[in-house]
Amino acid sequence: MPSPHRTWNFDIDWFLNPFVPSPPWRYLPYPVAKWFGYRKTKPKDTGNLMPVFWAFIGVFAAIVTIQAVSKRVPSFEARGAPMIVGSFGAAAVLEFYAIESPLAQPRNAIMGQFISAFVGIAIGKLFQLSQHFVDIQWVGGALACACATALMALTKTVHPPAGATALLAVIDDSLIRIGWFMLPVMLLGCVLMLGVALIVNNLERRFPMYWWTPEDLGKGRSTLLRRHSTELKKDAIDEEKVVDSPAEPAPAVTAEDDSESSDRDQTGGMGVKFSKAHRHAGEVVIRQGEVVVPEHMFLTQEEQQFLETLTYRL
Repeated sequence: MPSPHRTWNFDIDWFLNPFVPSPPWRYLPYPVAKWFGYRKTKPKDTGNLMPVFWAFIGVFAAIVTIQAVSKRVPSFEARGAPMIVGSFGAAAVLEFYAIESPLAQPRNAIMGQFISAFVGIAIGKLFQLSQHFVDIQWVGGALACACATALMALTKTVHPPAGATALLAVIDDSLIRIGWFMLPVMLLGCVLMLGVALIVNNLERRFPMYWWTPEDLGKGRSTLLRRHSTELKKDAIDEEKVVDSPAEPAPAVTAEDDSESSDRDQTGGMGVKFSKAHRHAGEVVIRQGEVVVPEHMFLTQEEQQFLETLTYRL
């Protein structure tokens, strides 16, 4: 018998999604909406070299933009804020190369950074209350990174570069010195990077895949469906197993009925034709706007979002 804690689940979207409005891009003129990731049809394939080219352009443009703008903000210079936080280098890789990853979408990229910066600053302030802060600073950095990761996971905003943000907020002396002013520094960088990503990534590709969740917020319907064992048993009763006679030769399959035979002739070398329900019992089925997984299959939040993202490609 599995331990009770192995069955614990928490999905913050169960509580938030009813209050999150559906994106308004479909109501905007299409030439405008496309720059926000809205597409009427799936994007054309670009091969594997063009994404590398656009990633190079995007990363360079985003990093240069953030540093150029930050250098010209008077309050940044007055407080000694850095032109850019080191974690933006890793964030740029996600937002310009791995643009279909759930970890790179705006919800994760902005909220993950904000949560991590807030946690890092708070823990840094707490540890500074000790007279031995320099001696325990490394412990604070580890605690900040751990707490930020846990909060991002609970809020479905996991963004790996944000873990570095929480760590740097405690161990980087320049960030410790500016304290809570690090929040606007991070937010400005996130907004600038997202703006560049919307321009560069939508020239020949699509970004973002979604702004809040892959689910259809307007219809309140989840994209991920689970095939329950009770449904499998019912389908197994409805569709009778057919056993081929070994004495009779198998009929030739023509090109016209090849697709049909693939659905009804799945013998597995044993002479038994299984129904679709049996074949899908241990399979992940991805259709346009729908993902069907077995009831027993465990998926992390990121894996679930990635599978849902793939439905946009069909």
